[in-house]
Amino acid sequence: MKLPTVALVGRPNVGKSTIFNKIAGKQISIIEDTPGVTRDRIYSDAVYKDIKFNIIDTGGIDASLEKFNDEIKMQAEIAINEADVVVFIVDGKDGLTSNDLVVRDILRRSGKRVIVAINKVDNKKAMNHIYDFYELGFDEYIPVSGEHGIGYIELMESITKDFTKKEDQEDKRIKFSVIGRPNVGKSSLVNALLNQDRVIVSDVAGTTRDAIDTVLTYQKEEYVIIDTAGMRKKGKIYENVEKYSLLRSMKAIDRSDICLLVINASEGIIEHDKHIAGYVLEKGKGLILVINKWDTVEKEKNIKDYLKEVRSEFQFLSYVPVIFTSALTKRRIHTIMPEVVKVSENIKREVKTSILNDIINDAYLLNLPPSYKGRRLKIYYTSQTGTHPPKFTFFVNSKDLVHFSYERYLENKLRENIELEGTPIVLQFKNRNE
Repeated sequence: MKLPTVALVGRPNVGKSTIFNKIAGKQISIIEDTPGVTRDRIYSDAVYKDIKFNIIDTGGIDASLEKFNDEIKMQAEIAINEADVVVFIVDGKDGLTSNDLVVRDILRRSGKRVIVAINKVDNKKAMNHIYDFYELGFDEYIPVSGEHGIGYIELMESITKDFTKKEDQEDKRIKFSVIGRPNVGKSSLVNALLNQDRVIVSDVAGTTRDAIDTVLTYQKEEYVIIDTAGMRKKGKIYENVEKYSLLRSMKAIDRSDICLLVINASEGIIEHDKHIAGYVLEKGKGLILVINKWDTVEKEKNIKDYLKEVRSEFQFLSYVPVIFTSALTKRRIHTIMPEVVKVSENIKREVKTSILNDIINDAYLLNLPPSYKGRRLKIYYTSQTGTHPPKFTFFVNSKDLVHFSYERYLENKLRENIELEGTPIVLQFKNRNE
C-alpha cells in the first residue's frame, strides 16, 4: 500500500523547513533566515503515533520576478499534485500578504484538503493577526510555532486523522546517489533518467542545495535516486548554506548503496573529482563514473581516447565502469540503469567458500609471496565475511608478512575470477590463532 503524502507550501521564509524538520524528526531541509533557501522538493518519511507517511518540503512561492521563482512555483504545484494533504504555512507575525493569496489560488485549483498552519504565533502581535487568515477561505486553521513546538500535536492530529496505520517495513530498495562538482549536469541527468522535471535545472552553478530522494521504477524494480548538491572544496566554501550542502552530499553518499560520480566531459577530470571518488571508496560504496555533456566534446575526441585518459587519472578505480552520456540530448542515457543493476548485484555478491579457496590457492601457487628474514606468508584458509561491499578474510601464519603489493595481487586475482565490477572489496588478514 502506498504511504500517504503531505506537502508543505507557502511563500518564502514562513518557516516551512523548520516545521518539515520537526515532523521528519531530523535535520533534512536547510534552515537559514534567507528567502528561497529551499528551492526543490525535499522528501522524507515521517511517523506519528505509528502512522507512517511521506512529507515534502517545497521552495517558497514568490510573486516577484526572482531568478528561480517560475521553477519553484512549478515544483510546488507538482508537490501539491502528489499530496493527499497540503499544509499551507503562513507567517503570523507578518499577517496576510499578497504572496499568500497567490498560494491560496494555486491550492484552490488543486482541490486538495488544505490545513492552514499559522506559524510564529509565539507573541501577542502574531496572535492579533490570526483571524486575518480566515479570509483565505479554507476550513482548518491551526496556530503553531515551528521553533517552539506550539500547536505541534494539534497539527499532527489534523494531518493524520484520515491516515491508517502501516506496519514498519525495511526498505530493501537499492539507493544510488548522483554526486559530483557543481554544474556537471547532475540534476539534468536525474531528470533524463526519470523522464520528467523532478529537480530544478539551471546553468547557474549550485542550483541544487539539498539532497532529494526520488523513486525510479526500472524493469519492475524500484530504485531510490538521491540527487545531491554539487560538492565544492572545503576551502572554497564561504556561505553557511554551501557548508550544509557539502555535509548533505557526504551524508547522501553514506546512505547510498551506489554512487554515480558525474564528470563534465568538456572540463575534464580535476583533482577534486579524485577526492570525491576517494570518499566513496573509503565508505565502501559501489561506484560508476558518468562522463556527462559528451555532446560538447564528441567531435574532437572519441570514447576510446577519452577512456584512456579516465583510466590514467583514476588508476585506483580500474574496477569501476565508465559511461559516456549527454543528459541534454539524452544520448546513451539508456546505458546507466543496466550498470546500476549490475553493480547492485556485485556489492551484495556472495562467493562459495570452496570456489574462493580454489581461486586463492591457485593465485598463491602461481606467485608465491616474497620471504622476509627467512619467513614467508602462508594462507591457510579464506572465507567471505561480509557484503556491501564484499569482505574476504584470510587466515594466515603472520599478518605482518602481508606486503601491500601482494595484497593488491590477491585483489586482482579475485576480480579476475569473480564478477565484482563497480564495487570495492575489503581484504582482511588474521593470524590463525585469532
